[in-house]
Amino acid sequence: MAIPREILAVERPRNTFVIAYGKDKRLYAVRRYIGCRREGKRNIPIKGPTIGHIRDGRYIPTGEDPAFAPAPQPTVELKDWANAALCDRLFADILDDLKAEYPADMALKIWSVAVLRVCNKGANDYELKEMYDESFLSVLRPGAALSKNTVSELHKDVGRTFTRIVRFMRRRAEAIGADASVLLDGTLKSNESKVNSLSDFSRKAKTKGTRDISVLYAFDLDRMEPVCSKCYPGNMLDVTAYEDFIRECGVKRGVLVADKGFPESAAHGHISANPDLHHLNPIRRNATFIRTHRMLEFEGVLPDRDGVSFKKAKASGKDKWLYSFRDSARAAAEERGWLAKAKKDGVYDHAEFEESRKSFGTIVLECDLDLDPGKVYKMYEERWEIEIVMRYYKSACEFDETRVHGDYSVIGSEFCDFLASVLTFRLIKAFDKAGLLKKMNYSRIMSLLKRAKKVRVGEDGDWRLVRVNPKLEKMLGALGLMPAADAMPKRKPGRPRKLQK
Repeated sequence: MAIPREILAVERPRNTFVIAYGKDKRLYAVRRYIGCRREGKRNIPIKGPTIGHIRDGRYIPTGEDPAFAPAPQPTVELKDWANAALCDRLFADILDDLKAEYPADMALKIWSVAVLRVCNKGANDYELKEMYDESFLSVLRPGAALSKNTVSELHKDVGRTFTRIVRFMRRRAEAIGADASVLLDGTLKSNESKVNSLSDFSRKAKTKGTRDISVLYAFDLDRMEPVCSKCYPGNMLDVTAYEDFIRECGVKRGVLVADKGFPESAAHGHISANPDLHHLNPIRRNATFIRTHRMLEFEGVLPDRDGVSFKKAKASGKDKWLYSFRDSARAAAEERGWLAKAKKDGVYDHAEFEESRKSFGTIVLECDLDLDPGKVYKMYEERWEIEIVMRYYKSACEFDETRVHGDYSVIGSEFCDFLASVLTFRLIKAFDKAGLLKKMNYSRIMSLLKRAKKVRVGEDGDWRLVRVNPKLEKMLGALGLMPAADAMPKRKPGRPRKLQK
């Protein structure tokens, strides 16, 4: 159907054309040409989007046309309250720390992303805006813009300003006490991006079948929370990144407790340059120190441990002490494993068995401090707390893979994940203090907290707690979210049972 001349005569932007639509083709839209393509000897224009309409004899851009204005979004009057209120109380100081490095609006976005990832397990970036609107966090901390594109740009901006991340981590490392145990470990996260330099095949490539990035963590055992972290290419070994990690994050105090992947020799320069920084590391069972110092000839039994013998010796020619331990229960388990393997392979060498048997259940540690063996054993035994950190990092928060691609985006997203892991452990401490972890696990507690919601009713616009069952009410009271004075009134008892004749 031809467009009337009076419609075509209406003034409109250049490089546009008019189309008729509607039931009777009496409505007219203005679309833009966005280029052309070559077909033979002809240039064919490419039709683009609608940019306006012609009505009442004039051109009206889409954004100014009330008839095509987007419908106002309904406000959320029912929001998740308990989880947001608890996170805000435990995590408010981190927001202040972020504001010391970032503009206030950017700090709020970073902080909100971390909180929402903890409150909503496995949250995707495109879901964060909806989660923020449905959370009481939008009432407690209003003004965080978290649309999909905004969060994407946020990750890039955080990654681009990497120096701010370093300053933030160093400020946290400054709070480490001189006698604190600093646990070190790393984890691999799947990253199949082809556009960043961090993604590469790691030592687990054969079993996982994917490329990874490596994330190193330092955990303060005194504060029971992560101190700092940094991501590296997936093919970089922990021993290679060790010194760079502790130097860049500013770890200058405490006792570094790590596994065999973090030998002292790999960070000797930084450790020796800081007198308040020490190390406690296991050494290989075939190390010559063990034989020359007769570390498997034990001299005593730890008084507060069942079946653990020990020996302490000064390393000759070095300012180090060696500590060896033998756990009888672990030795029996290793012996059973060795014999089971020999049975399966059908090869048993008694001489080899007797030689291996000497080291079953043993561990030898080196340290640059002269300490009580019982304290050394406890410090290394507590190193397994870092395994819990990694477990929560990957399972409770579902941070086992990256969901962004570029270098800047990976760095920015990992920074938000680090903040989320700090909040996770603060929640764990709060749950443990309230005695909740004796009755249920972390995930169960978080799911119950999400059931406690507030609704805005009445003309006053006040938020009121939706009625909860007595069990959840008691949990909220234990966490300090619902003081006894504000507790829900108990229901009146029902009618007494009828007496049976």
